[in-house]
Amino acid sequence: MSEFPLDRFQIVGGSPLVGEVKISGAKNSILKLMAVTLMAPGNYTLRNVPDIADVSMMGELLTSLGCSINRGVDKSEIEISVPEKLAHRADYQYVRKLRASINVLGPLVARLGRAEVALPGGDAIGSRGLDFHTRGLIELGAETHNEHGYIIASAPKGLRGARIELDFPSVGATENIMTAAVLAKGVTTLENAAREPDLVDIGNFLNAMGAKIEGLGTPTLTITGVDALRPVDHTAIPIESLLELGLLPPR
Repeated sequence: MSEFPLDRFQIVGGSPLVGEVKISGAKNSILKLMAVTLMAPGNYTLRNVPDIADVSMMGELLTSLGCSINRGVDKSEIEISVPEKLAHRADYQYVRKLRASINVLGPLVARLGRAEVALPGGDAIGSRGLDFHTRGLIELGAETHNEHGYIIASAPKGLRGARIELDFPSVGATENIMTAAVLAKGVTTLENAAREPDLVDIGNFLNAMGAKIEGLGTPTLTITGVDALRPVDHTAIPIESLLELGLLPPR
């Protein structure tokens, strides 16, 4: 029996390290990029995809909404085909597995004018974080309520630009409000926005699709609504690149 507990590692130094390690894309970035593809029909290719179970789970959710998913042989690329007619209900059996699944809320409301998204696993109705998501959508002109464990949102007259200020810079709320505002009429100003690297990557992805988002990486986002977006190819930013860009503090 080892003299060390099983929850510890003993590392003995002194040997030089040689070789190369490929840095895959950040999980928080790729999962949300997958959700953003719902905003426009067509074929997308996402590269630098980490080989993790969460990617498969998000793929299952997108498939349930009508998308087709294809992983490359080495699983570092994923092709997503988004249909013209998309389902608007994200069922609990898929959402419960993955907190990032809440990121389909903004894209569905923006594109379809309605969404029914189950509460992610572990989140309670009325939790502060999810309230920020729905409050932002309401300020954009949507109607929302909770029903039987689902967030129900609709915007029969479409979304309109607004000035929104978050009580604290919630990453998920910033992402859902930003994606919804991209297809809203007029200009949206989002104050106290999150500045995390995955949010910047999503914003760059949306801009490549035809969105008009300014201020990424700062507390103030200015989003000018556009009529439509187009599918694009995108490579998720790896942690190594984020450090070089100064988007993550050195550890």
